[in-house]
Amino acid sequence: MEKSVAVVVLLLMVLFGADQVRSSASDHRYKEGEAVPLYANKVGPFHNPSETYRYFDLPFCSPDNVKEKKEALGEVLNGDRLVSAPYKLDFRIEKDSELVCKKTLSKEEVARFREAVDKDYYFQMYYDDLPLWGFIGKVEKEGKEPSEYRYFLYKHIQFNIFYNKDRVIEINVQTDARNVVDLTDDNKDEVDVDFLYTVKWKETSVPYEKRMDKYSQSSSLPHHLEIHWFSIINSCVTVLLLTGFLATILMRVLKNDFVKYAHDEESAEDQEETGWKYIHGDVFRYPKYKSLFAAALGSGSQLFTLTVFIFVLALVGVFYPYNRGALFTALVVIYALTSGIAGYIATSFYCQLEGTSWVRNLLLTGCLFCGPLFLMFCFLNTVAIAYNATAALPFGTIVVIVLIWTLVTSPLLVLGGIAGKNSKAEFQAPVRTTKYPREIPSLPWYRGTIPQMAMAGFLPFSAIYIELYYIFASVWGHRIYTIYSILFIVFIILLIVTAFITVALTYFQLAAEDHEWWWRSFLCGGSTGIFIYAYCLYYYYARSDMSGFMQTSFFFGYMACICYGFFLMLGTVGFRAALLFVRHIYRSIKCE
Repeated sequence: MEKSVAVVVLLLMVLFGADQVRSSASDHRYKEGEAVPLYANKVGPFHNPSETYRYFDLPFCSPDNVKEKKEALGEVLNGDRLVSAPYKLDFRIEKDSELVCKKTLSKEEVARFREAVDKDYYFQMYYDDLPLWGFIGKVEKEGKEPSEYRYFLYKHIQFNIFYNKDRVIEINVQTDARNVVDLTDDNKDEVDVDFLYTVKWKETSVPYEKRMDKYSQSSSLPHHLEIHWFSIINSCVTVLLLTGFLATILMRVLKNDFVKYAHDEESAEDQEETGWKYIHGDVFRYPKYKSLFAAALGSGSQLFTLTVFIFVLALVGVFYPYNRGALFTALVVIYALTSGIAGYIATSFYCQLEGTSWVRNLLLTGCLFCGPLFLMFCFLNTVAIAYNATAALPFGTIVVIVLIWTLVTSPLLVLGGIAGKNSKAEFQAPVRTTKYPREIPSLPWYRGTIPQMAMAGFLPFSAIYIELYYIFASVWGHRIYTIYSILFIVFIILLIVTAFITVALTYFQLAAEDHEWWWRSFLCGGSTGIFIYAYCLYYYYARSDMSGFMQTSFFFGYMACICYGFFLMLGTVGFRAALLFVRHIYRSIKCE
């Protein structure tokens, strides 16, 4: 097992290192006057991170021959579309108000620039693999009415570049607020613009190996660290209180139960049983829709394995800031490689439940998570194509993903399914199941599935909600998240709380003589995913400035898929914990 983990990690590091290998062919060393690659990436509204467009979709100065940089799979999935920029920033060559081009903007081009300035468009470029950003213009709100606003386009950009000997260390962009073009008047037929740029070089003592550190320091500032540690302490207190309370109650109650049942056996053989022992003949009765249940367990186990591998890669430093597309590459590759786990666990468990249609169960397992994800992708990709955004995947990339699914994911899923079918494992039930099920007594409303799910999901969510804001601000904003160790601790806490609360609710359900605990434990464990999706509504309307149909569709669409994945993963954790608990308590008593 350890060898297979090491092989997967090594393979992924090789895949992610491909871009680094390409970029390090020159070892990032330059001589004075040597050309250093500058690529323009994309433009888009600052508050809508998914709504990005190609740089030259706006009528900027365009070089004579625009060269597109070859992108890796993860970079394309990330929406990166790098092309050669119109600026020449040769190593250690300073320039002052150099002319890029003289351009006469038509009325339509002025309107496009004005709309972009109104929506706070920013641009992103990469210089020697270092990211840089800047706004394309500004809005002066002289009056309260939008008709009184004035719109200005920046026509002069200054690049400040820091170097150490023969290497580029840092770059940032300044825009000259005095050197602007007024775009307010929409009655003008044409506007003449001289696009200029200035280049300043400064020496620094920062070593090349630490040039990416400044991008990760923002999430490690003392103020942010205090909040993260407060989140950890809050979660730990929740866990300690919950586990202590549950352990005390359950141990005391179970001890009393064991003593009572032992006394009952000695004193009166024919005495009527009560509580969870009363349903010992039904507690291991197989659940309804067992094929769907086994498929959900298989998919949840695969997603759990995927999450663990992602954390391993994050903790070893693969996802350093602006290693473009590394996370997307990891998700695609690891999901494909772990599909055998889903096939094995689903088919093995289905056969343990005496299921016969294992092929149908395998197909259901393969489609349970991928199916909704594929449908959502088709819808959102169509929206991106309609908007002509960079989030729309090229046909070649879609073919690559389909080939990965066809040649890697599906065969591994089938192999795992065949191995699971041939495992010949039997379901380990410590007590025999009766031929006919007992009738479940009428229970109060709060014992129903939905109230129990609400109780089960609230506590795990309360342990992670502080950290959720930083994750959302990173995925759906421009923050940088690099404190993966804290995130991993929060993940472990989430698993512990989910397991304990599911075990507790399962005990109370059995004590109420309700033996249909299989689906209930899965639903209660996964209910945290529903709470996370509810948090999406709060974040969108209260904590972000996202707007527009495309951004709204991407946010709620992909978050629905992510929360569905959490539902399957945590549901699997909850059921496994409940199964261990139920087996333990029924193994500890004597039943006829």
